Amino acid sequence: MTSTAFAPRSLAPARITAVRVAPLLGESPQGGWSHEIKADDSVHALIALHTDAGISGYGSVFTNGALVQAAADVLTPLLLGENALEPDRIAEKLHQNTFWMGRGGSITHTISGIDIAMWDILGQATGLSVGRLLGGRHRDRVQPYCSLLMDMPERMEAVIAPHRAAGFRAFKIGWGPFGRRGDAGLDRAIIDAARTAVGTDAQLLVDAGASDAYWPNGLKWAMNTAAMLADYDVGWFEEALPPDAIEDFIALRRMSPVPIAGGEVLTRRQSFAPWLVRGAFDIVQPDVTKVGGISEQRRIAWMARDFGIRYVGHGWNTAFGLAADLQLAAAMPDCTLVEYIGGSAYVDRLTTRPFALDAEGMLAIPDLPGLGVSPDPALLARYTPDPEKFFSA
Repeated sequence: MTSTAFAPRSLAPARITAVRVAPLLGESPQGGWSHEIKADDSVHALIALHTDAGISGYGSVFTNGALVQAAADVLTPLLLGENALEPDRIAEKLHQNTFWMGRGGSITHTISGIDIAMWDILGQATGLSVGRLLGGRHRDRVQPYCSLLMDMPERMEAVIAPHRAAGFRAFKIGWGPFGRRGDAGLDRAIIDAARTAVGTDAQLLVDAGASDAYWPNGLKWAMNTAAMLADYDVGWFEEALPPDAIEDFIALRRMSPVPIAGGEVLTRRQSFAPWLVRGAFDIVQPDVTKVGGISEQRRIAWMARDFGIRYVGHGWNTAFGLAADLQLAAAMPDCTLVEYIGGSAYVDRLTTRPFALDAEGMLAIPDLPGLGVSPDPALLARYTPDPEKFFSA
């Protein structure tokens, strides 16, 4: 018998030639924060990586655009000439060479967008979706939950109804007056009104937003509120406590009748390890646009699975952050939800092909090369001051 040696296909490098930043402003969504953001405030930015192979990749960063640009200026010398087809290696190179600037801040957030863009380039170069590159697709579609701000009880129907009519069948309400008025009756009335508005057949999730400035409540409030939320079949209680209160999170998870979720303010896998090891969460929520990108997010998701903790990415971001979350949802065996900001221009009006719910309120996960979405230059020009530079290699 004769054998023919297999000759592997050689994939030419795609060397990075330019790093571009597009701060988004003009229609920034409200956050429900104590010091509320305005439409012209920049809280999100896009990253573009251009290569000598003629392939460009795009990522998203949940950070003020001026900070992203400053971080990109620092990181660019480490990126130029690098092969964008090696996202894990290059992202780690960026982390390793910037630790002294402060791990977890704007540098780490900006690396997130760069990493997402590199995975996008790798997918385009290989002809594979990012989900397939991450090991394979467990699903072709996923349930989006519409992320909305809380309001006074008499306003909750108006907040929720348009999105219910648009086809969403899962909702998360958060921030606003909830937990901030010292009135347990008001908190219950908000949840009661929200449950009535979404109906008994929809999922309802609750986010207290205790990472807000000067959060006024502690463990006892969280325990009492968790018991109240159980009366309304709430799927999880998110950010019920300040983000550094690990001991209180552990205690709350042990007694709460509803699952406890959190982790959106943590960055890099090292920060998540003690929360997972010690059982602080039922559901862990790393944010791909802050945590270090897809390379880091998948490590955290797999680590959580080893501890029996569900992974659902935090996704208060843009169309490109949502695209990354969708690819991760395809690749992770038990990720059944993705976050979708209700009514955000930066989600709905940035790409050449907008996201669309199917008849069952599900989102298809693109099985196209890379992230499966592309920026629309004309749409982006509405929200960033120098769109031509963003697209220039």
